[in-house]
Amino acid sequence: MSAYDRGAVPDDLSVAGAREVPAQNHLATRPVDGRQVRNWLRVSWSRSREANVDMDRPNAAYIEKLPADTVLARAARPVLAEMAAEIESEPVSLILTDATGTVLQRYTGDRELAVTLDCVDLAPGFRYAESEVGTNGIGTALEVGAPLLIRGDEHYNGLLRKFSCAGALVTHPVTGTLLGVVDLTTLERNTNTLLLSFAKLAASRIKDRILAETDELDRALLRDYHAACQRSSRPVIAVGDEVLMMNARTQQKFDSRDQAAIIDRTRDSRGRTEAFTTLADLPSGITARLSYQPTFVAGRLAGGIVRVREQVAKAHTLDVGRPLALHSIVGSSAQWRHTVRGVVDVCTRREWLVLDGEPGVGKTALLRAAHTHVRDGHDFAVLDAATLDAVELLEQVATALDVGSDVAVVHAHVLRNDDLSALSELLQTVRLDSPSDEPWVVLSMHVSHGVSDTHPILRLFPKTIIVPPLRHHLEDIPELVTHFLGIAAEGKVSMSTAASNQLMRMSWRGNIAHLRTVLDEIGRRRRSGVIEPQDLPPECHATTRRTLTQLEALERDAVVDALALHGGDKAAAARSLGMSRATIYRKIRDFGVVF
Repeated sequence: MSAYDRGAVPDDLSVAGAREVPAQNHLATRPVDGRQVRNWLRVSWSRSREANVDMDRPNAAYIEKLPADTVLARAARPVLAEMAAEIESEPVSLILTDATGTVLQRYTGDRELAVTLDCVDLAPGFRYAESEVGTNGIGTALEVGAPLLIRGDEHYNGLLRKFSCAGALVTHPVTGTLLGVVDLTTLERNTNTLLLSFAKLAASRIKDRILAETDELDRALLRDYHAACQRSSRPVIAVGDEVLMMNARTQQKFDSRDQAAIIDRTRDSRGRTEAFTTLADLPSGITARLSYQPTFVAGRLAGGIVRVREQVAKAHTLDVGRPLALHSIVGSSAQWRHTVRGVVDVCTRREWLVLDGEPGVGKTALLRAAHTHVRDGHDFAVLDAATLDAVELLEQVATALDVGSDVAVVHAHVLRNDDLSALSELLQTVRLDSPSDEPWVVLSMHVSHGVSDTHPILRLFPKTIIVPPLRHHLEDIPELVTHFLGIAAEGKVSMSTAASNQLMRMSWRGNIAHLRTVLDEIGRRRRSGVIEPQDLPPECHATTRRTLTQLEALERDAVVDALALHGGDKAAAARSLGMSRATIYRKIRDFGVVF
């Protein structure tokens, strides 16, 4: 029996009294009327109160579009239909929710119970999160991460006290991801400890069904993962569309910060169809070698296996000559300095280079700075394939090379294969006929967005350097902030440590370019003084990792602006927006708003 469903059950007076008293007494551990109120239940009531849950009526949000074809829904449908038939004559409802507490399916053979459940919106489409309806078998099970039984008056909301409900979590049997909750609800007078046992049984059967129906691709990836773990004592990670696993050796070898960095870098390999090896400079200073091997099933990509090996320590990583000081290039993290040093070394040797990286990571700025540092005074033609048509681009490349200029073609990934082939022929001729002082030629691109990594043009470039996305060297943000604010506000504006730390919590999918846009906006609004967290634009207060829709972004900005206007007072912000306090708390949580 779980720790959450055993122990003394407080009587009605004890529970009701403990619920209504002030927080300091509410959380006291002394017995009430001789009985001990369970600790997790007191904490749940406290969370409900802090979220300003309505104690008189449930305030469950309604989700108009429910996902119809998910792993959970497909596996649960036949399982719950079969189990519902077993209790068809019983006054019990069998309910399935997703990981947010939104009801997906409900099976009820008792008409009276169905009508009563409809009256409190415990029906498909409504979200029974604890922050919206208070302590309940669905939302509280999600909060505590364990199966539990909530008896009548243990509910926080008055209308829910006529029910008893038992919730059991459903997790993915392979990845361990939380998928949802199976809940059994009945009228309080019918409370039975078997409710929880039946809910656990239903959750277990759903997990078995998921495992049996696990996609062929996932099974192949899982097979290769286990094989890699058995063959090697090194850290191993499996990555697929729905799968991310790491072995115990990975957790033992790297601390939590390094693990997070490795996982973030590993996610970037999703969708890659070729084997590759890359170096990752981790926050601890360790450099890790990540070797990726794809898994295929009948020509379809299932994902890949990443083997991790520690390379060198921080002292060696940074001992590659004196720190470079390149004009307009900022950052002192091990990974960024390693990248800068690599580009400078290649430029020094005039070795033709492919500079790969996501949009906005600073590829063009790095090329210009490295060229100025190494070959100051030598002509450098930086040509943008995104703004020139193919014929004009080829003509300008040919002209620049004829006069001995170094050349960088930026945004080369936008070129069609025919245009790349023409550029390849031109560059091949230059290499054959070039003088001893061969020009330096660079292709700046995002290889995974357009250019096949087997295209013949890449054979002309012996070296590829990947510029890391900003999320891989967040520790450089304070220096970048100082640099860009110095440009935007002429050095008269600084940023507090708290505000800088808030920026470091963001994922920055637009990379350094995105950060500069934000700082330019701040510089236009502030000409002097210190920027505090409340001075940051609305998007900087949301740490959610998912991409927001345009409507969600507008909602987020409205919430942040209201909080700023009212000094962080959530109740006042909710009133100004015409929403309930429970709603604004929910939106703060969903958007990851930090204020």
